[in-house]
Order: sequence, then C-alpha cells, then structure tokens
Amino acid sequence: MTLLGMSEPVFRLVIFVSAFILFSALEAIAPRRQRSQTRLARWTTNAGLLVIATGLVRLLAFVAPILALTAASALAIEFGWGLFNLIVLPLWLEIVLAVTLLDLAIWFQHYITHKVPLLWRLHRVHHADRDLDASSALRFHPVEIVFSAAFKLGVAFLIGPAILAAILFEVLLNASALFNHANLAIPRPIERVLRLLIVTPDMHRVHHSIHRYEHDTNFGFCLSLWDRLFRTYTPQPEGGQTGMTLGLSDQQDAKTDRLGWSLIFPLR
Repeated sequence: MTLLGMSEPVFRLVIFVSAFILFSALEAIAPRRQRSQTRLARWTTNAGLLVIATGLVRLLAFVAPILALTAASALAIEFGWGLFNLIVLPLWLEIVLAVTLLDLAIWFQHYITHKVPLLWRLHRVHHADRDLDASSALRFHPVEIVFSAAFKLGVAFLIGPAILAAILFEVLLNASALFNHANLAIPRPIERVLRLLIVTPDMHRVHHSIHRYEHDTNFGFCLSLWDRLFRTYTPQPEGGQTGMTLGLSDQQDAKTDRLGWSLIFPLR
C-alpha cells in the first residue's frame, strides 16, 4: 500500500523522523525540567537500542513475516479472522473503532509489562532512564520489542483491522510516544484541555516517577480515557512536575545512559 506516493515503511519513517525532530526542537525551546544527564550519551544509547531492536525484528521477519501489524492484518483479512472481518461497517467507522481498540490493546500490554515479573525485567530498561525527552520513546529493550510485535500480531488476528487502520495506528502510536515523552512545557490551561483526550507529557511523566505507586499508573500512550476508566490515573506527581525524581529507586547511581548497561540490565 502507498500513502502520499510513498511505500508504507517509508511513510512511517518520514512521519517518525519528522515527529522526533519537531518534539526535540520544541522541548529545547520550552523545556519542562532541567536535565540530569548529558543529551549525547542518552540519545546515543536510546537510538542504539532502537537500531538493535529494529534489526532483530527485521531478522525475525524473514522467519515470521506476519510479525508486522500490517502483514498480520492482511492475513486476517485473507482468512476472514477477527471482529471486523465478521461485520460490515463503513470504512471510516471501522478505522475509528479499530484504532481505538488497538490503543486499548497497547494500554493492556503496557499494564501487564508492569505486573508480570519477567516482562517487568525487560520493561524496566525503559524506566531506568533518569531523564525524560523524546528520545526516551526509543528506549526499549530489543527483546521487549519482539514481545510487543508478537502481542500486536495476536491482537490483529483477534480484531481483524483494515490495513489502512493498522498503518494509521502505527503512525499514531509512534507520534504519540514521542510527544508524551517529550520534555515539553505546555501552558497549564492548554495542557488541562489536551489531557481530557490524549496523554500529555505531564500526564505520562508521572508514570516515570521513582515511586512505584506513581509509575504503576498512567499506562496510556495515546488516548487518556483508559486510565480514568480502569482507575489507574494519577493527575500529578507527589513531588510536582519539576521536583519529582525520574527513574528507578535502586538505579539512581547506575550508568543508565550506557548502551551495554541497558542491554544486560534485565539479567541483573
């Protein structure tokens, strides 16, 4: 499938890079918090994790091509699997409902990575970051990325989204993650209105608090309603947005901005 004259992978890459540049520029102009670590070391590590994860997923795709959400959606359509292949809806309505359900699925995936010990060992690589900016959206252990791809595969078979819905969701998910991890100061009146619908940087930052009772809340990536619905919503951190401590309580002196440290951290 082509979008705006580009193949799907190129389209997604263009949107991702554009969003990263945009939010990185905005957070440099209007930062919410002072940094505690150098940008170069963190960005190199976070980007390195993404490169390794992407390479691993691409390698596995030779064995299991359906690991890509769009490929899984195409297979579900071919065999008539999933909710949206059993009912007839206007395309626009199917896309809206499919994207909403996919966002709920990602909320649930995020929730279980905090509750299942083995998954938490992988996910805490993301939480070990002692600063938060757009690059933090890249910081996931490669094995967790593989798990995420497999999870989305199952969701695609379950709901059978249109291929266009799958593409739009992937774009939206990436852009949302870059936005809500950004170290961006949004005027409070605007931020209050935005978080009624979407996850804002201030809302998601609570999730990266050093306190477990705070980082076990605000699991949403795009829509903010799931945390309110499932009572996992914390409006503000106890220490305030500029006074809160980010990261893991037992890793405040660790070399969390090093690539090697981040790769072996789940084994510690």
